[in-house]
Amino acid sequence: MRDAVHIETGHMGRIAYARIAPNEDLVLGVEKLCLREGFRNAFVRGALGSLVDACLARQDDTWQQIKGPAVEIVSIAGEVREQDDGSLTARLSGVVADTEGNVHGGVFVAGFNPICITFEVTLEEWLPVST
Repeated sequence: MRDAVHIETGHMGRIAYARIAPNEDLVLGVEKLCLREGFRNAFVRGALGSLVDACLARQDDTWQQIKGPAVEIVSIAGEVREQDDGSLTARLSGVVADTEGNVHGGVFVAGFNPICITFEVTLEEWLPVST
């Protein structure tokens, strides 16, 4: 079976450089930042920071809990999309390193990835063209 392909036309808008505070959730914090800045759709362009603990979804629909303190985010990518009801949903994937240097990857589970000390993120607004 073939996956559906969705092609969307649009252009990039504003860029926001922001900080998410300690103990705030990574995924929910990115959604909140987009709401605050008025971004209805956005791409995560870069980030730097750590999590108290991390929780990643795997391809088999299980979750992996990575215990901290200070689980480092090695890389992150993702997007925020406006839903039909007007709410925003972030889908963020990344690689983290635990306290022993082991690396783990997956999709960050909303509500289970509290920021440790700080988290800096760059968001770029996406403005789709309505057809």
